[in-house]
Amino acid sequence: MEAMHTAKTAQELRQAQAVVLPLLLDLSLPQTARALGVCPTWVCVLRRRFAKVAKGEAMPTPPRGGRRRQNLSIEQEQAFLEPFLGLASTGGVIVVASVRQALQARLGRPVALASVYNLLHRHGWRKVVPDKVHPKADPKAQLEWKKNPV
Repeated sequence: MEAMHTAKTAQELRQAQAVVLPLLLDLSLPQTARALGVCPTWVCVLRRRFAKVAKGEAMPTPPRGGRRRQNLSIEQEQAFLEPFLGLASTGGVIVVASVRQALQARLGRPVALASVYNLLHRHGWRKVVPDKVHPKADPKAQLEWKKNPV
């Protein structure tokens, strides 16, 4: 009898379940997909990966993900933005150009404007611009008032 292998990750467990569930419970691919919470196509991918590992082939490395090219850690970003966001919370306005200048001074190199907007967005800031037209404005009444002012 072969030694039992234990799954080290949830992905490995799903791969094993994609093979075992149809065999033990006589499930179809759509039923197996429903049981695993994935689409039927993904069940086929999981089964192929399981077969490769069983043959002894190396698993493809997963995509890296994450913030590999970050300028500052999240904590450093929070500390950097604290004065700007504090001013905005008391009714002030965040001027993105000044945040950009301060960030460039901190990093010692140019920073793209999109990077500053991404930084602000990551920390819950959003650009609020007043509407140019009041939502309850009636253009016909305004035009009539212009023609016949009181």
